[in-house]
Formats: sequence, C-alpha cells, structure tokens
Amino acid sequence: MIGGEGRGMQSDGTWALRPLAEMSVQEFRDWQVLLEDRTGLVLSDQRRALLQASLSARMRELNIADYSSYYRQVTDGLKGAVEWSNLLDHLTVQETRFFRHRPSFEMLDSYLRGRIPEISSRHPLALWSVGCSTGEESYSLAIVAAEALQGSQHPELFGVTGTDISLNALSKARNADYGARRLEQIDAEFIERYFEPFGAGRYKVKVDLASRVCFARLNVLELAKAPFTGVDVIFCQNLLIYFRRWRRREILNRLVERLAPGGLLVIGVGEVVDWQHPDMLPVADDQVLAFIRKNV
Repeated sequence: MIGGEGRGMQSDGTWALRPLAEMSVQEFRDWQVLLEDRTGLVLSDQRRALLQASLSARMRELNIADYSSYYRQVTDGLKGAVEWSNLLDHLTVQETRFFRHRPSFEMLDSYLRGRIPEISSRHPLALWSVGCSTGEESYSLAIVAAEALQGSQHPELFGVTGTDISLNALSKARNADYGARRLEQIDAEFIERYFEPFGAGRYKVKVDLASRVCFARLNVLELAKAPFTGVDVIFCQNLLIYFRRWRRREILNRLVERLAPGGLLVIGVGEVVDWQHPDMLPVADDQVLAFIRKNV
C-alpha cells in the first residue's frame, strides 16, 4: 500500500506512467465513514495518500477512473459486497512476524505450564489469535503450546484458532509456508522441529503442528456473533491501535465474555490505557499488558 504512480497501457501496446487520480476532500470523507462503519478502522487525515494509493491499485484492475464511481460500486448491494471483500485485501495491513513481542510469548509459556494439571480430554486448551493476518502469530501460539505440553500426559490436547477480516491473508495463513526471512526471529531448534524446507528459501509448517491450527474470517465489530466460548488464551496484539478508544474498550469487553474462568488475555503494550473490567485481574509484568479472568 504505497502511494505513487501507476502504469497504463497505451493504444500502441507500450506501457507509460499514469498519475494517480486526485481524491477530493468529500470523497476522502465518504471513504473514511464507510471504512469505520464497516470495519471500525479509523483513517486519519494523515493517511489520505495511503488510502488513495490503495484504492487506485484496485481501481486500475477494474478500469475505474474516479473514486466516487468506485464508491458507488462497492456499496451497490450483493455485487458491491463481493467487491468490498476484494478491496479489503488492498486496505488491510498484513505486516506481522513470528513471536512478535517475545515477552508476551514467554508469559504464555509460563501460563500454559501452570494449566497442565487442568488439561483433560474434556478440556483441551483453546487459544485464539484475533487479527491473525497471515498466520505467524497463530503458529507461534501453537509452538509455545506444543513446547509447554511436551512431556505431559496430554501433549496433543490443544488447538489454535486465528481470525482475520482479510480472506487473502487467511488463505496465506492456511498455506502455512513462509520465506526464510520470516523465520529469522525463531530459535533454530524450533525451525528444525516445526518447519520443513521446500522450494527455494521457503519453509512450511509441519503437518503435526499445522493440523492443530485453523483459520476463519471474522470482523471484530461482529464479536457478539462469534461462536467462541470458554477460550483459555486470547492474543489481541497490534490490532486495537486502529480503532477509536471507546471501540477498543467495547472489543475488549466482548473478548472477556469469550474467556474461560482463569483465562489469559494478552494485549499489545500501549494499545489501551486505564481499561478495567470487573471480571479481570491485571498480570504483574512490566513488559506485557495482560489480564486473567477471575475464577467465578
């Protein structure tokens, strides 16, 4: 999603640079409102050029010349809903990495090891990555769970669910293959244990681990409809920063409803300030923003 110039085909078949269309103040406002209404994402005035570049990339694919015409297409009934889904792949940020913010995963490891006595065939551990993007966080959660439960009576009793609004990101997550640079933050022993090389400089998550991870499309504005209950661990990192403060609290309150008693909620450091919930206790850790649901 980088602004700039695009290429257009001339009548003689040669390529020439074609400048991006200009977006009026009113057009930008219309797109701001649409994005917030449908996804909750807040686009500041400073990101106008970014929106313009992202929209233009999709508009060129459809040979649409102006933002107002494309807006009408995106909001036009069922056909518009299909195009909206395609557009989201141009608009949503898909920047992530394995073990992003390592202190959070170190806390998770300690937490899971403490839950081992409770694990049984009637209560396997359930972990959820909210805003999973292309799957790196989800597989990181699975690796930590596999390591924590290794040697216990029930090493296989855990599952990870990753949810995201982007179908394109979810497709990449399900493929479970990544370039070598994406694995730079992973310990060498974990790479050997949980990944297998294939192709030129690429690695695929091994089937044993990948089979414990599933992915589903979910708009966080629709958490009330999400079929999740009794979740042991919820990671919601680097997502809330894109929402208004009141909506961040609303999302967190919905996530609390999905947590099991004693469940762990991990949030990106600095994403919320002074959030409190009567059912949640803050975890004493200077490097991680996390809460435990009270046993009731």
